[in-house]
Amino acid sequence: MIKKIRTIFMGTPDFAVPGLNAIINDDSFEIIAAFTQPDKPVGRKQIMTPPPIKVAAQKFNIPVFQSEKIKEELENISKLEADLIVVIAYGKIIPQSILDLPKFKCVNVHASLLPKYRGSACLNAPIINGDGKTGITIMRMDSGMDTGPILFQKEIALNGDETLEIVHDKLSSLGAEYLPIILKDWTEGKIKEQEQDESKATYVKKLEKEDGRINWGKPAIEIERQVRGLNPWPGTYSITSNNSEIKNKTIKILKVDNNILKSNKHKIGEVFLYNNGLAIQSGQDSLLILNLQIEGGKALESKEFLRGNKNIVGCILN
Repeated sequence: MIKKIRTIFMGTPDFAVPGLNAIINDDSFEIIAAFTQPDKPVGRKQIMTPPPIKVAAQKFNIPVFQSEKIKEELENISKLEADLIVVIAYGKIIPQSILDLPKFKCVNVHASLLPKYRGSACLNAPIINGDGKTGITIMRMDSGMDTGPILFQKEIALNGDETLEIVHDKLSSLGAEYLPIILKDWTEGKIKEQEQDESKATYVKKLEKEDGRINWGKPAIEIERQVRGLNPWPGTYSITSNNSEIKNKTIKILKVDNNILKSNKHKIGEVFLYNNGLAIQSGQDSLLILNLQIEGGKALESKEFLRGNKNIVGCILN
């Protein structure tokens, strides 16, 4: 009987779940523990909610560890005597003392074509920047931020209309598809590491709520990408100006038309009517608004929103 590879899995969000399931369903691996973030309060009622990886691991009776600081788990990880650690969107820097423990080190699935887009907002960045492709990188981890040598890469084309949700799901599934194959080749010594080209490295910082605020002075094409790349989190929004009929209200811009409106007749940030719907003037061209939400209201389609908020027309967003 072939000895299974004793594997620790580290991950937190939905993105990591397909990868965990792929390893669980492969007879070459034995998942001996899952490390994830602590339960957190979620929603308006702040209900304590377990991370998706905890839920997925418990379905298979896999022991779950949820320390605030991973370095505090050094002793526990050492006792587990793992052959391999697999990391997908864990959310914390793993110290060298842990990286060095397993025989086959720590292998990470990263949602970009490294060395481009190191960091946490790697799913958003290709959409926001209008890239023609993105993909996954499977790499051996080192002590840097996504700087380890590459074991495997797979790219997908971007057509210019993908939302964050679409890219998230595609790359999550892509990583899960190839992960068991690459892990087996890696542990059998069939893969030659490829060092990253540091001269081509770029970093993307962790997103904050303020990153979703729209600057209507930018070209419409850039704002359209921002809306696709930042929804659902942190979301894109604007605030009505003091001299607007609706004053100091937050307006969430949930979805816009991919086709840019070649109109430059209005003030920057001005909301105007277009084909019985809403449009907003940017610094170059205008955007057709498909779905939006006013502070305290429901998310609505543009035409439906207008029925109860006609005074939005002529408002300036900033």
